[in-house]
Amino acid sequence: MKRMLFGLLCLLTPSFLIGPADAQTPAPRPNIVFIIADDLGWSDVAFHGGNAPTPHLDRLADTGLELEAHYVAPVCSPTRAGLLTGRCWSRFGVVNPQNNQALPSGTLTLASALRQAGYQTCLTGKWHLGSRPEEGPNHFGFDHSYGSLAGGVTAWTHRYKSGPYSHTWHRNETLLDASGHVTDLITDEAIAWLKERQTAPFFLYVPFTAVHLPVDEPQPWLDRVPDTIEGEVARHYAASIMHLDDSVGRILSTLEAIGKRDNTLVVFTSDNGGSTAENRDTKYPNNDAPKGRLPGNNRPLRGQKGSVYEGGTRVPTIVAWPNKVKPGRVSAPVQIIDWMPTCCALADFTPTSDPHWDGIDLTALLTEHQSPAVRALYCAGPGFRARSLRFGKWKLVVSSSKAGNEVELFDLATDPSETKNLATDFPARVEDLSQRLQAMQQADNNAKVTSR
Repeated sequence: MKRMLFGLLCLLTPSFLIGPADAQTPAPRPNIVFIIADDLGWSDVAFHGGNAPTPHLDRLADTGLELEAHYVAPVCSPTRAGLLTGRCWSRFGVVNPQNNQALPSGTLTLASALRQAGYQTCLTGKWHLGSRPEEGPNHFGFDHSYGSLAGGVTAWTHRYKSGPYSHTWHRNETLLDASGHVTDLITDEAIAWLKERQTAPFFLYVPFTAVHLPVDEPQPWLDRVPDTIEGEVARHYAASIMHLDDSVGRILSTLEAIGKRDNTLVVFTSDNGGSTAENRDTKYPNNDAPKGRLPGNNRPLRGQKGSVYEGGTRVPTIVAWPNKVKPGRVSAPVQIIDWMPTCCALADFTPTSDPHWDGIDLTALLTEHQSPAVRALYCAGPGFRARSLRFGKWKLVVSSSKAGNEVELFDLATDPSETKNLATDFPARVEDLSQRLQAMQQADNNAKVTSR
Protein backbone atom coordinates (compact mmCIF):
# COMPACT_ATOMS: atom_id res chain seq x y z
CA MET A 1 0.00 0.00 0.00
CA LYS A 2 2.87 2.41 0.86
CA ARG A 3 4.51 1.73 -2.49
CA MET A 4 1.19 2.39 -4.29
CA LEU A 5 0.71 5.70 -2.43
CA PHE A 6 4.29 6.76 -3.23
CA GLY A 7 3.81 6.00 -6.92
CA LEU A 8 0.55 7.94 -7.00
CA LEU A 9 2.28 10.88 -5.28
CA CYS A 10 5.04 10.90 -7.92
CA LEU A 11 2.46 10.97 -10.70
CA LEU A 12 0.66 13.92 -9.14
CA THR A 13 3.79 15.94 -8.21
CA PRO A 14 4.38 18.92 -10.58
CA SER A 15 7.49 18.50 -12.72
CA PHE A 16 9.06 21.70 -11.43
CA LEU A 17 9.30 20.17 -7.96
CA ILE A 18 11.28 17.18 -9.16
CA GLY A 19 15.03 17.39 -8.50
CA PRO A 20 17.61 17.98 -11.27
CA ALA A 21 18.61 14.34 -11.45
CA ASP A 22 15.01 13.33 -12.12
CA ALA A 23 13.99 16.21 -14.38
CA GLN A 24 16.89 15.79 -16.82
CA THR A 25 16.71 19.52 -17.62
CA PRO A 26 18.70 20.19 -20.79
CA ALA A 27 21.74 22.44 -20.42
CA PRO A 28 21.17 25.99 -21.68
CA ARG A 29 22.54 26.74 -25.11
CA PRO A 30 25.69 28.85 -25.03
CA ASN A 31 25.99 32.47 -25.99
CA ILE A 32 28.64 32.95 -28.66
CA VAL A 33 31.15 35.80 -28.94
CA PHE A 34 33.38 35.55 -32.01
CA ILE A 35 36.23 38.07 -32.22
CA ILE A 36 38.38 38.49 -35.33
CA ALA A 37 41.46 40.69 -35.50
CA ASP A 38 42.44 42.12 -38.88
CA ASP A 39 45.86 41.19 -40.30
CA LEU A 40 47.20 39.98 -36.94
CA GLY A 41 50.25 37.80 -37.54
CA TRP A 42 51.22 34.54 -35.86
CA SER A 43 53.90 36.15 -33.68
CA ASP A 44 52.26 39.54 -33.18
CA VAL A 45 50.84 38.30 -29.86
CA ALA A 46 52.89 37.99 -26.70
CA PHE A 47 51.91 34.35 -26.12
CA HIS A 48 53.72 33.58 -29.39
CA GLY A 49 56.74 35.69 -28.49
CA GLY A 50 55.52 39.04 -29.79
CA ASN A 51 57.14 42.22 -28.47
CA ALA A 52 53.85 44.02 -27.67
CA PRO A 53 52.25 43.07 -24.32
CA THR A 54 48.90 41.26 -24.70
CA PRO A 55 47.97 40.36 -21.09
CA HIS A 56 44.27 39.72 -21.74
CA LEU A 57 44.92 37.41 -24.67
CA ASP A 58 47.74 35.72 -22.74
CA ARG A 59 45.34 35.03 -19.87
CA LEU A 60 42.71 33.75 -22.26
CA ALA A 61 45.29 31.41 -23.82
CA ASP A 62 46.42 30.21 -20.38
CA THR A 63 42.90 29.42 -19.18
CA GLY A 64 41.35 28.42 -22.51
CA LEU A 65 42.20 26.22 -25.48
CA GLU A 66 44.72 27.26 -28.10
CA LEU A 67 44.18 25.85 -31.58
CA GLU A 68 47.73 25.63 -32.87
CA ALA A 69 46.79 24.83 -36.46
CA HIS A 70 43.77 27.04 -37.15
CA TYR A 71 43.62 28.03 -40.82
CA VAL A 72 41.88 30.92 -42.53
CA ALA A 73 41.98 32.45 -46.00
CA PRO A 74 44.98 34.52 -47.12
CA VAL A 75 42.90 37.74 -47.19
CA CYS A 76 39.90 39.21 -45.40
CA SER A 77 36.64 38.86 -47.37
CA PRO A 78 37.20 35.15 -48.08
CA THR A 79 37.77 34.37 -44.40
CA ARG A 80 34.56 36.20 -43.47
CA ALA A 81 32.62 34.33 -46.16
CA GLY A 82 33.98 31.01 -44.85
CA LEU A 83 33.07 31.80 -41.26
CA LEU A 84 29.51 32.84 -42.04
CA THR A 85 28.67 29.99 -44.44
CA GLY A 86 30.67 26.97 -43.29
CA ARG A 87 31.84 26.63 -46.88
CA CYS A 88 35.10 27.21 -48.72
CA TRP A 89 35.04 30.86 -49.79
CA SER A 90 35.95 29.88 -53.33
CA ARG A 91 32.56 28.14 -53.68
CA PHE A 92 31.19 31.69 -53.99
CA GLY A 93 34.07 32.87 -56.19
CA VAL A 94 35.29 34.99 -53.26
CA VAL A 95 39.08 34.92 -53.24
CA ASN A 96 39.95 38.63 -52.98
CA PRO A 97 38.99 41.51 -50.71
CA GLN A 98 35.83 42.74 -52.39
CA ASN A 99 33.20 45.44 -52.19
CA ASN A 100 30.67 43.69 -54.42
CA GLN A 101 28.09 41.49 -52.71
CA ALA A 102 29.91 38.29 -51.81
CA LEU A 103 27.06 35.94 -50.85
CA PRO A 104 23.90 35.35 -52.86
CA SER A 105 20.77 36.79 -51.30
CA GLY A 106 19.05 34.13 -49.22
CA THR A 107 22.27 32.35 -48.28
CA LEU A 108 22.03 30.58 -44.95
CA THR A 109 24.60 32.30 -42.74
CA LEU A 110 25.73 31.60 -39.23
CA ALA A 111 23.81 34.66 -38.08
CA SER A 112 20.57 33.75 -39.86
CA ALA A 113 20.78 30.14 -38.64
CA LEU A 114 21.27 31.22 -35.04
CA ARG A 115 18.50 33.77 -35.33
CA GLN A 116 16.16 30.99 -36.51
CA ALA A 117 17.25 29.09 -33.40
CA GLY A 118 16.12 31.97 -31.18
CA TYR A 119 19.41 33.82 -30.81
CA GLN A 120 19.78 37.59 -30.85
CA THR A 121 22.52 38.55 -33.30
CA CYS A 122 24.88 41.49 -33.60
CA LEU A 123 27.89 42.50 -35.70
CA THR A 124 30.05 45.39 -34.59
CA GLY A 125 33.09 46.04 -36.75
CA LYS A 126 34.13 45.27 -40.32
CA TRP A 127 31.72 43.53 -42.72
CA HIS A 128 33.41 43.60 -46.19
CA LEU A 129 31.04 41.17 -47.88
CA GLY A 130 29.07 43.82 -49.76
CA SER A 131 29.82 47.51 -49.25
CA ARG A 132 26.47 49.02 -50.18
CA PRO A 133 23.88 49.38 -47.41
CA GLU A 134 21.45 47.05 -49.16
CA GLU A 135 24.16 44.34 -49.09
CA GLY A 136 25.03 44.78 -45.42
CA PRO A 137 24.85 42.56 -42.33
CA ASN A 138 21.17 43.16 -41.59
CA HIS A 139 20.36 41.47 -44.90
CA PHE A 140 22.27 38.35 -43.81
CA GLY A 141 20.90 37.53 -40.38
CA PHE A 142 22.12 40.26 -38.03
CA ASP A 143 19.53 42.02 -35.88
CA HIS A 144 21.95 44.85 -35.16
CA SER A 145 25.06 46.00 -37.01
CA TYR A 146 27.59 48.80 -36.67
CA GLY A 147 30.96 49.68 -38.14
CA SER A 148 32.46 49.53 -41.63
CA LEU A 149 30.41 48.09 -44.46
CA ALA A 150 33.61 48.01 -46.53
CA GLY A 151 37.11 47.07 -45.40
CA GLY A 152 39.66 48.61 -43.07
CA VAL A 153 39.20 52.32 -42.43
CA THR A 154 41.18 55.29 -41.20
CA ALA A 155 41.42 55.28 -37.42
CA TRP A 156 39.87 58.69 -36.72
CA THR A 157 37.72 59.63 -39.74
CA HIS A 158 36.55 56.04 -40.43
CA ARG A 159 36.90 56.31 -44.20
CA TYR A 160 37.57 53.46 -46.59
CA LYS A 161 39.60 53.92 -49.77
CA SER A 162 38.69 56.84 -52.02
CA GLY A 163 35.79 55.99 -54.30
CA PRO A 164 32.12 55.04 -54.06
CA TYR A 165 32.56 53.16 -50.75
CA SER A 166 34.73 55.68 -48.90
CA HIS A 167 31.89 56.79 -46.61
CA THR A 168 31.18 53.39 -45.08
CA TRP A 169 30.60 53.85 -41.35
CA HIS A 170 27.06 52.84 -40.46
CA ARG A 171 24.59 51.67 -37.89
CA ASN A 172 22.05 49.15 -39.16
CA GLU A 173 23.04 49.99 -42.76
CA THR A 174 22.38 53.73 -42.36
CA LEU A 175 25.56 55.69 -43.09
CA LEU A 176 26.72 58.07 -40.38
CA ASP A 177 29.73 59.90 -38.99
CA ALA A 178 31.15 59.14 -35.56
CA SER A 179 33.76 60.66 -33.30
CA GLY A 180 36.52 58.62 -31.71
CA HIS A 181 39.13 55.98 -32.45
CA VAL A 182 37.87 53.06 -34.53
CA THR A 183 38.90 50.40 -32.01
CA ASP A 184 37.07 52.18 -29.19
CA LEU A 185 33.93 52.69 -31.28
CA ILE A 186 33.71 49.01 -32.18
CA THR A 187 34.31 47.95 -28.57
CA ASP A 188 31.90 50.46 -27.06
CA GLU A 189 29.10 49.33 -29.38
CA ALA A 190 29.72 45.68 -28.55
CA ILE A 191 29.65 46.40 -24.81
CA ALA A 192 26.51 48.51 -25.03
CA TRP A 193 24.73 45.75 -26.95
CA LEU A 194 25.85 43.09 -24.45
CA LYS A 195 24.51 45.12 -21.53
CA GLU A 196 21.05 45.05 -23.12
CA ARG A 197 20.88 41.24 -23.28
CA GLN A 198 18.37 39.59 -20.98
CA THR A 199 17.34 35.94 -21.23
CA ALA A 200 17.61 35.02 -24.93
CA PRO A 201 20.91 33.50 -26.09
CA PHE A 202 23.03 35.77 -28.25
CA PHE A 203 25.63 35.72 -31.01
CA LEU A 204 28.01 38.69 -30.98
CA TYR A 205 30.44 38.90 -33.91
CA VAL A 206 33.23 41.47 -33.41
CA PRO A 207 35.47 41.80 -36.48
CA PHE A 208 37.94 44.52 -35.44
CA THR A 209 39.84 46.62 -37.98
CA ALA A 210 42.99 46.46 -35.81
CA VAL A 211 45.76 45.93 -36.88
CA HIS A 212 44.86 46.72 -40.50
CA LEU A 213 46.50 49.78 -42.01
CA PRO A 214 46.49 52.68 -41.51
CA VAL A 215 47.49 52.23 -37.87
CA ASP A 216 47.24 55.57 -36.09
CA GLU A 217 47.02 55.26 -32.32
CA PRO A 218 46.24 57.84 -29.62
CA GLN A 219 49.07 59.12 -27.44
CA PRO A 220 47.98 57.30 -24.25
CA TRP A 221 48.46 53.98 -26.00
CA LEU A 222 51.75 55.05 -27.58
CA ASP A 223 52.99 55.97 -24.11
CA ARG A 224 52.44 52.37 -22.98
CA VAL A 225 54.55 50.82 -25.76
CA PRO A 226 57.79 49.28 -24.41
CA ASP A 227 60.87 51.44 -25.00
CA THR A 228 62.55 48.49 -26.70
CA ILE A 229 60.22 48.93 -29.70
CA GLU A 230 61.71 51.57 -31.98
CA GLY A 231 60.42 53.35 -35.07
CA GLU A 232 57.23 55.35 -35.49
CA VAL A 233 55.24 52.77 -37.45
CA ALA A 234 56.47 49.92 -35.23
CA ARG A 235 55.35 51.79 -32.12
CA HIS A 236 51.93 52.60 -33.59
CA TYR A 237 51.60 48.96 -34.64
CA ALA A 238 52.45 47.72 -31.14
CA ALA A 239 50.03 50.27 -29.64
CA SER A 240 47.32 48.99 -31.99
CA ILE A 241 47.90 45.41 -30.77
CA MET A 242 47.81 46.53 -27.14
CA HIS A 243 44.66 48.58 -27.78
CA LEU A 244 43.04 45.52 -29.37
CA ASP A 245 44.08 43.34 -26.44
CA ASP A 246 42.54 45.81 -24.01
CA SER A 247 39.29 45.77 -25.99
CA VAL A 248 39.13 41.99 -25.75
CA GLY A 249 39.61 42.35 -22.00
CA ARG A 250 36.79 44.90 -21.81
CA ILE A 251 34.41 42.55 -23.63
CA LEU A 252 35.31 39.66 -21.32
CA SER A 253 34.84 41.89 -18.26
CA THR A 254 31.42 42.90 -19.53
CA LEU A 255 30.41 39.26 -19.90
CA GLU A 256 31.46 38.75 -16.29
CA ALA A 257 29.58 41.85 -15.12
CA ILE A 258 26.29 40.81 -16.73
CA GLY A 259 26.60 37.25 -15.45
CA LYS A 260 27.00 35.65 -18.89
CA ARG A 261 30.65 34.59 -18.92
CA ASP A 262 30.15 31.04 -17.66
CA ASN A 263 27.74 30.18 -20.46
CA THR A 264 29.49 31.99 -23.31
CA LEU A 265 31.73 30.42 -25.94
CA VAL A 266 34.43 32.96 -26.81
CA VAL A 267 36.60 32.57 -29.91
CA PHE A 268 39.49 34.87 -30.80
CA THR A 269 41.31 34.61 -34.13
CA SER A 270 42.62 36.64 -37.08
CA ASP A 271 41.34 36.91 -40.65
CA ASN A 272 44.76 36.25 -42.23
CA GLY A 273 48.46 36.58 -41.54
CA GLY A 274 50.34 39.76 -40.76
CA SER A 275 51.14 42.37 -43.39
CA THR A 276 54.21 44.41 -44.30
CA ALA A 277 52.38 46.86 -46.59
CA GLU A 278 52.94 50.61 -46.54
CA ASN A 279 50.98 52.11 -43.65
CA ARG A 280 50.28 55.48 -45.26
CA ASP A 281 48.42 53.97 -48.21
CA THR A 282 47.58 56.80 -50.60
CA LYS A 283 44.30 55.13 -51.56
CA TYR A 284 42.84 56.29 -48.24
CA PRO A 285 41.59 59.89 -48.19
CA ASN A 286 43.45 62.34 -45.94
CA ASN A 287 45.59 59.56 -44.55
CA ASP A 288 48.24 61.22 -42.42
CA ALA A 289 49.10 58.08 -40.46
CA PRO A 290 52.81 57.36 -39.87
CA LYS A 291 54.72 56.56 -43.03
CA GLY A 292 56.55 53.26 -43.37
CA ARG A 293 55.98 49.55 -43.73
CA LEU A 294 53.98 47.57 -41.19
CA PRO A 295 56.03 45.10 -39.12
CA GLY A 296 53.53 42.21 -39.26
CA ASN A 297 55.27 39.23 -37.68
CA ASN A 298 54.48 35.71 -38.89
CA ARG A 299 57.77 34.09 -37.87
CA PRO A 300 58.70 31.28 -37.91
CA LEU A 301 56.06 30.66 -40.56
CA ARG A 302 56.67 31.36 -44.24
CA GLY A 303 54.77 34.06 -46.10
CA GLN A 304 52.36 36.78 -45.06
CA LYS A 305 48.93 38.19 -45.87
CA GLY A 306 47.94 37.21 -49.41
CA SER A 307 49.97 34.00 -49.39
CA VAL A 308 48.71 30.42 -49.16
CA TYR A 309 51.84 29.50 -47.20
CA GLU A 310 51.50 29.04 -43.43
CA GLY A 311 52.32 32.67 -42.63
CA GLY A 312 49.34 33.84 -44.65
CA THR A 313 46.78 31.32 -43.44
CA ARG A 314 47.72 29.96 -40.00
CA VAL A 315 46.79 32.42 -37.29
CA PRO A 316 46.73 32.70 -33.47
CA THR A 317 43.43 31.29 -32.19
CA ILE A 318 42.00 30.82 -28.69
CA VAL A 319 38.72 29.25 -27.58
CA ALA A 320 37.27 29.60 -24.09
CA TRP A 321 34.10 28.44 -22.36
CA PRO A 322 34.46 27.82 -18.61
CA ASN A 323 33.92 24.19 -17.58
CA LYS A 324 32.94 23.23 -21.13
CA VAL A 325 35.93 23.80 -23.43
CA LYS A 326 38.88 21.77 -22.13
CA PRO A 327 41.90 24.04 -21.58
CA GLY A 328 45.27 23.35 -23.16
CA ARG A 329 46.60 23.18 -26.70
CA VAL A 330 45.67 21.01 -29.66
CA SER A 331 47.59 20.68 -32.91
CA ALA A 332 44.85 19.08 -35.03
CA PRO A 333 44.35 21.10 -38.25
CA VAL A 334 41.05 23.00 -38.32
CA GLN A 335 39.69 25.76 -40.52
CA ILE A 336 37.49 28.85 -40.28
CA ILE A 337 34.72 26.98 -42.15
CA ASP A 338 34.35 24.64 -39.15
CA TRP A 339 32.80 27.27 -36.90
CA MET A 340 29.37 27.37 -38.53
CA PRO A 341 28.71 23.62 -38.13
CA THR A 342 30.13 23.80 -34.60
CA CYS A 343 28.06 26.77 -33.45
CA CYS A 344 24.91 25.39 -35.06
CA ALA A 345 25.40 22.09 -33.24
CA LEU A 346 25.86 23.88 -29.91
CA ALA A 347 22.73 25.96 -30.61
CA ASP A 348 20.68 22.87 -31.53
CA PHE A 349 20.04 24.24 -35.01
CA THR A 350 19.39 21.71 -37.77
CA PRO A 351 19.11 23.05 -41.34
CA THR A 352 15.92 22.12 -43.16
CA SER A 353 17.90 21.43 -46.33
CA ASP A 354 21.51 20.56 -47.13
CA PRO A 355 23.71 23.62 -46.42
CA HIS A 356 26.60 22.01 -48.34
CA TRP A 357 29.02 22.69 -45.49
CA ASP A 358 32.67 21.99 -46.17
CA GLY A 359 33.40 22.44 -42.45
CA ILE A 360 32.80 19.98 -39.62
CA ASP A 361 31.54 20.11 -36.03
CA LEU A 362 34.51 20.63 -33.66
CA THR A 363 32.63 20.04 -30.41
CA ALA A 364 34.53 16.85 -29.53
CA LEU A 365 37.84 18.58 -30.22
CA LEU A 366 36.91 21.54 -28.02
CA THR A 367 35.52 19.56 -25.10
CA GLU A 368 37.63 16.38 -25.15
CA HIS A 369 40.61 17.22 -27.41
CA GLN A 370 39.39 14.44 -29.70
CA SER A 371 41.05 15.05 -33.06
CA PRO A 372 38.85 14.89 -36.17
CA ALA A 373 39.50 12.26 -38.82
CA VAL A 374 42.20 13.24 -41.29
CA ARG A 375 40.63 15.32 -44.05
CA ALA A 376 41.65 17.68 -46.83
CA LEU A 377 41.83 21.38 -45.90
CA TYR A 378 41.59 23.33 -49.14
CA CYS A 379 42.59 26.95 -49.71
CA ALA A 380 42.19 29.10 -52.83
CA GLY A 381 44.35 32.21 -52.81
CA PRO A 382 43.82 35.67 -54.31
CA GLY A 383 42.87 35.57 -57.98
CA PHE A 384 43.03 31.76 -57.89
CA ARG A 385 46.76 32.22 -58.64
CA ALA A 386 47.73 29.78 -55.90
CA ARG A 387 45.99 26.95 -54.12
CA SER A 388 46.99 24.72 -51.25
CA LEU A 389 45.75 21.52 -49.71
CA ARG A 390 46.73 20.11 -46.34
CA PHE A 391 46.12 16.43 -45.67
CA GLY A 392 47.52 15.16 -42.40
CA LYS A 393 51.10 16.36 -42.06
CA TRP A 394 51.46 16.97 -45.81
CA LYS A 395 50.79 20.22 -47.62
CA LEU A 396 50.67 20.75 -51.37
CA VAL A 397 51.05 24.23 -52.85
CA VAL A 398 50.30 24.84 -56.54
CA SER A 399 51.14 28.29 -57.90
CA SER A 400 50.14 29.41 -61.39
CA SER A 401 52.04 31.85 -63.60
CA LYS A 402 52.60 32.53 -67.29
CA ALA A 403 55.46 30.06 -67.16
CA GLY A 404 53.15 27.31 -65.90
CA ASN A 405 52.42 25.67 -62.57
CA GLU A 406 54.91 25.34 -59.76
CA VAL A 407 54.25 22.44 -57.39
CA GLU A 408 55.62 22.29 -53.87
CA LEU A 409 55.23 19.62 -51.20
CA PHE A 410 56.00 20.17 -47.52
CA ASP A 411 56.08 17.93 -44.47
CA LEU A 412 54.65 20.24 -41.81
CA ALA A 413 55.48 17.83 -39.00
CA THR A 414 59.21 18.33 -39.54
CA ASP A 415 59.20 21.57 -41.53
CA PRO A 416 56.42 23.95 -40.36
CA SER A 417 58.32 26.86 -41.91
CA GLU A 418 58.00 25.26 -45.38
CA THR A 419 61.68 25.59 -46.22
CA LYS A 420 62.22 22.31 -48.09
CA ASN A 421 60.25 21.37 -51.20
CA LEU A 422 59.87 17.57 -51.23
CA ALA A 423 57.90 17.32 -54.47
CA THR A 424 60.64 15.50 -56.38
CA ASP A 425 61.26 13.13 -53.46
CA PHE A 426 57.65 11.95 -53.12
CA PRO A 427 56.03 11.91 -56.58
CA ALA A 428 53.29 9.47 -55.50
CA ARG A 429 52.35 11.75 -52.61
CA VAL A 430 52.23 14.72 -54.99
CA GLU A 431 49.96 12.81 -57.35
CA ASP A 432 47.61 11.79 -54.55
CA LEU A 433 47.32 15.31 -53.14
CA SER A 434 46.99 16.81 -56.61
CA GLN A 435 43.98 14.59 -57.28
CA ARG A 436 42.44 15.58 -53.95
CA LEU A 437 43.03 19.26 -54.70
CA GLN A 438 41.49 18.96 -58.18
CA ALA A 439 38.43 17.27 -56.69
CA MET A 440 38.06 20.08 -54.15
CA GLN A 441 38.44 22.89 -56.66
CA GLN A 442 35.78 21.45 -58.97
CA ALA A 443 33.16 22.75 -56.55
CA ASP A 444 34.40 26.35 -56.80
CA ASN A 445 32.06 29.03 -58.15
CA ASN A 446 29.01 26.78 -57.76
CA ALA A 447 27.13 28.56 -54.95
CA LYS A 448 24.57 30.50 -56.97
CA VAL A 449 21.67 28.74 -55.22
CA THR A 450 21.90 28.25 -51.47
CA SER A 451 19.61 26.97 -48.77
CA ARG A 452 17.79 29.11 -46.23
